[in-house]
Amino acid sequence: MSGHSKWSTIKHKKAKTDSARAAEFQKFSRELIVAAKLGGPDPAGNFRLRTAIEKAKAAGLPNDNIKRAIDKGSGKNNTDNYEELIYEGYAAGGVAVVVEAMTDNKNRTAGDVRSFFTKFNGNLGETGCVGWMFDRKGCITFPKTVDYDALFEAAINLDAEDIVEEEESYNVMTSVPNLQVVTEGLEKAGFKSETAEFVRIPQNTIEVTDEKTATNILRLLSKLEEHDDVQNVYMNFDISDELMEKLDY
Repeated sequence: MSGHSKWSTIKHKKAKTDSARAAEFQKFSRELIVAAKLGGPDPAGNFRLRTAIEKAKAAGLPNDNIKRAIDKGSGKNNTDNYEELIYEGYAAGGVAVVVEAMTDNKNRTAGDVRSFFTKFNGNLGETGCVGWMFDRKGCITFPKTVDYDALFEAAINLDAEDIVEEEESYNVMTSVPNLQVVTEGLEKAGFKSETAEFVRIPQNTIEVTDEKTATNILRLLSKLEEHDDVQNVYMNFDISDELMEKLDY
């Protein structure tokens, strides 16, 4: 299994337990709160909120939860004050790690993230130490039921940068400033996206061949993704399918 997909975020494939699902819903709710707080509660005029709603719905977040989160973000009964933070460092084997978090307690989150890095033979670094190793892009995901040739033509006409075929989707890649323009342009052309979001793409990857190193990397990834305050994790590792079959993490 590759530790990255060329045009998509790191995803750790594991069975969804009830607790994992609850944590995932909490992450969506926080994004909705912050999006509504920053851009207002009307998705028609708030692109970030609109894409957050679509992503939350696709993941199964109930409509009542979505409404409550938006109401919180717009100031109704909201005592939460979430702050967006980025942590950077190295996992075992020198693998670069970028963690995007959203928290109401910086000390708690920083302490937890640092402890995870230490426990699994990594090092939490200073801001900027590895971020430059990733390119920030817009990524619009479509199901494979769409006509690829038609999607390709429409996307290129809207100045998208690339279209990449993944196992279960087509990903239209854009520059950061152009994400909204391309997303809305493709919608007008009749293409309904599953998600539209910003991602970080590693410029290069590190091939991991040692079992212990690979196990530490995947355990760190699991702990970070399971944390309530962590929204996204990006790494630049590559692990073969053969090695993955040997690992216990």
